[in-house]
Amino acid sequence: MKTVVSVSLGSSEYDYDLETSFLGQPFRIIRIGTDGDLSRAEAVLESVHTQADAIGLSMVHDHYEVGREQLEHPDTARLEACVPDKPVTTGAGLRAILQEWAVRHTQSELGHFFDNARVLFMNGQAGYRIARSLSEHTDNLFFADPYTDFGVPRLLTSLKQLETYTSLTAPIMFRPAAVKAVETILHTPLYRLGENLVKGSLHHAVADSHVIVGAIGDLEHFTQKELDGKTIITSRVTDSALDWMRSRRVAMVVDYSPWLEGRPLGVNVMEAMISAALSRTPDQLGPDDYLDVIQSLGIEPRILYPDGYRRVNRFAFVIHPLSQQYLTKTPPLDWVANVSPPVVMNLVEKAIAYSPPFIYSKVSGIRSPNGDEVEGWLITVGGTPREIMAHGPEFTYARLLQAAKLAKKLGAQIMGLGAFTKVVGDAGITVAKRAPLPITTGNSYSASGALWAAHDAMKKIGRVSIGASGKAAGKAMVVGATGAIGSVCARLLAKAVDEVYLAAPEPAKLLALKESIEQETPGAIVHVAGSAERDLADMDMIVTATSGAGKRILDIMKVKPGCVITDVARPLDIPAEDVAKRPDVLVIESGEIQLPGDVHMKDIGLPKGIAYACLAETIVLALEARFENFTLGRNIEWEKVREIYKLGLKHGMKLAAISGVNGVFTEEDFERVRTLAASAEASQAHEPQAEGSSTPA
Repeated sequence: MKTVVSVSLGSSEYDYDLETSFLGQPFRIIRIGTDGDLSRAEAVLESVHTQADAIGLSMVHDHYEVGREQLEHPDTARLEACVPDKPVTTGAGLRAILQEWAVRHTQSELGHFFDNARVLFMNGQAGYRIARSLSEHTDNLFFADPYTDFGVPRLLTSLKQLETYTSLTAPIMFRPAAVKAVETILHTPLYRLGENLVKGSLHHAVADSHVIVGAIGDLEHFTQKELDGKTIITSRVTDSALDWMRSRRVAMVVDYSPWLEGRPLGVNVMEAMISAALSRTPDQLGPDDYLDVIQSLGIEPRILYPDGYRRVNRFAFVIHPLSQQYLTKTPPLDWVANVSPPVVMNLVEKAIAYSPPFIYSKVSGIRSPNGDEVEGWLITVGGTPREIMAHGPEFTYARLLQAAKLAKKLGAQIMGLGAFTKVVGDAGITVAKRAPLPITTGNSYSASGALWAAHDAMKKIGRVSIGASGKAAGKAMVVGATGAIGSVCARLLAKAVDEVYLAAPEPAKLLALKESIEQETPGAIVHVAGSAERDLADMDMIVTATSGAGKRILDIMKVKPGCVITDVARPLDIPAEDVAKRPDVLVIESGEIQLPGDVHMKDIGLPKGIAYACLAETIVLALEARFENFTLGRNIEWEKVREIYKLGLKHGMKLAAISGVNGVFTEEDFERVRTLAASAEASQAHEPQAEGSSTPA
């Protein structure tokens, strides 16, 4: 039987003595803790080295390799010198493999999990291999070494900075005399006062991170406030450690330590066992030796959820002031507006358009029924629609790319474009090509949401019945049916309404669209026309989706009382003055979405927890971990409209509100349309027939 002894500077409370089988050989493993007493650890090593085939050193520093620096820790070297005739290891060789594999395994299993994540290393030198692996997925790496080494309230913010810091501090940190001097300083009253003053900086760093790399002992001073929703990469996660993390609402833990006999095993112990089993020193072990053991034992990083499945993804969404009036509501511009003439506010509006993007609101509390969560940021660019349209596309592109860089720094994994920022130039295509993270305009869910709202509005008004097939027993028209959005709307309506009328000045495209719809929706009744005028008066529902900004699309005075018109064009096809002419008609601009969970977000002009559909698309994609360019350009794909609608339902999205040009419709608005429509129809029924008409006998 071979014997491996693990001598630890940790607590003796966790000592054990067990027998097991390893690589077909019987083993005895003894763990002896020395409660942080280095001299006692030396004495233990001298007393056990005769019976040990290999020795592991636990709770000591590895001899680090950071960049070009090879760092030998004096305490570790001192313990190794006690047993020059036996294989001794801290587990550094195996640990490097398991740490790097933990990152790659998690990224592969969960897909894009570490993309742009803000990662805090409690000890960058110990986690250097993890940092190098994570640098393939994120630039947001932060190292607490200056704080933990010297109490300096500064984080290192790149691998290069860590390497430079290590090369500069190694002569101080890894020489016995220097170590003693540093320890003396660390215990002075003045230093303790400074440490208390800067402690908050590390707590803020933990709170602002998404992933924390460190030993469990490094985290004991942090509370739920800082650790809620975080992912921790660490080792030797026992049930008690998992309970502790659960109490702090840690979302996920990646444990890279090997397990044996139902307990986490120190990497130093495992490497000592490999050394003893193969009769080689740790220096003689090669990649094949480690690979054979890892595969034969089925060692794999563990992804743990302390309180049930919980994954937190991140998004950003770009907003902008919709008018000069919005600027006057924002401090400190509100007081400027109160004392300034219009000409000054016009200059302010122009100046704000050049301002750099800034965070308007942090968004949190969005939680899917399946356990996925998202947090995000609303990022403001300063241009009003007037200023955006007054400049060339490159002006807005530049500000959106600034916003994308900010979003990446914050940790967002996808960014959505809101309002006029998504219609400028080529509608997101150029921005997506240049941005450092995926982009979506949200137009797929906007089209879906608008039609969802229209269908719901028809039921609320109650003038069209829903048949046994689930279709509305009425007639619907799409104006601009051959366009990108119009064709999508036509396909959706064919599944929801008995008869669909397609209007566009492109006969060949209309015929092709009609044929395509009839093939994919058997039984659909589809009519085509070159313009809307011929059939307008018979429609129960109309969708306008043209690109003819500034042109008159339809004569609203000819529309049937009680008709529901959905204007999905941007800019809108039907101006507010036309809407005001027909109070007996409901003109819908959009359908807003109720987000799942207890949502915390600054006011965006909607009730709490409700978002515009374009914002909701970004959130749905984040919940689904679909970090890809989704909706771009003006050619919206029917398949994506259908897909985002289904994904929204999967993650608990609901239609929350129906909006028009004057805001969200109330129940009183629906009742008004019902009453006025019924009155208009009654009046028409009692009007005398035109001269020359005849009544059937």
